[in-house]
Amino acid sequence: MAVSLREYRARIKSTESMKKITRAMELIAASRIIKAQQRAASAAPYARELTRAVSAVATFSNVDHPLTREEENPKRAAVLVITSDRGLAGAYSSSVIKEAERLSGRLREEGKEIDFFLAGRKAEAYFKFRGRDFVQAWTGFSDQPTYDKAAEIGRALIDAFLKEQGEDGDVDEVHVVYTRFRSMLTQEPTAIRLLPLEVVEAGEGGSSEAPESDDLLPLYEFEPSAEQVLDGLLPQYVQSRIFYSLLQAAASELAARQKAMKAATDNASELIKKLTRVANQARQAGITQEISEIVGGVNALADAQAAND
Repeated sequence: MAVSLREYRARIKSTESMKKITRAMELIAASRIIKAQQRAASAAPYARELTRAVSAVATFSNVDHPLTREEENPKRAAVLVITSDRGLAGAYSSSVIKEAERLSGRLREEGKEIDFFLAGRKAEAYFKFRGRDFVQAWTGFSDQPTYDKAAEIGRALIDAFLKEQGEDGDVDEVHVVYTRFRSMLTQEPTAIRLLPLEVVEAGEGGSSEAPESDDLLPLYEFEPSAEQVLDGLLPQYVQSRIFYSLLQAAASELAARQKAMKAATDNASELIKKLTRVANQARQAGITQEISEIVGGVNALADAQAAND
């Protein structure tokens, strides 16, 4: 069925309106990325120094702390999946979920059951739609995370890890799946093991690297005891790692959204050009048809007049 010129013009108008929306969302995401990058960069020195402090205390004290203790036969693992609260960010959330599925498959092959903890409405919707269980979900802060939320998540994961094996809700390992921000063009879904404690340090570009073996660690005097110092430091370390992961994920989400909205804006521009060209062809065809009808009518009148004469 042929499309009328009016319908083409309506499509062009609606596409232009959509282009304005996607362009505005692209600009908003671009303006927020700088702040998100700055927050992640400002959090790195604190995470780095806290890592050095934890490494020094753990190295020189020889304390067997519950957060550093490996279970001989781990049976259950907690996986924190960090996604976005909103869509229109391309494959950002789906990439994180795929990485979480790969990790959980690997853990199940090792004979471990999985308890999922979720951050972001996209992860929550994914699990609810498929009828899959999860322990707890946090939403509403994916593009602007706060340390209070990171501390809340960290406390929930630490509480689950510190429960005795066999107790309801206990886990033997804690993993985090998030998106690491490398550049405006590259965001990498990443899985790290957080507990039992693997001391990792925030490096350049959001990388997570173990401290170098020849890195000179500071010497501390423990007051009142090394164990109590670790009791204070290790939860802060876990929370800071989660906060840093949330900041990395926020920058990655905004970069992915800007890229997706730019692609949508470019596609809308191309569609407008195509529809305008087709609409012009339809208009020219209509004009040609009208001229043909007029000429045909004039010829018919002339023929009729000639016949009467």
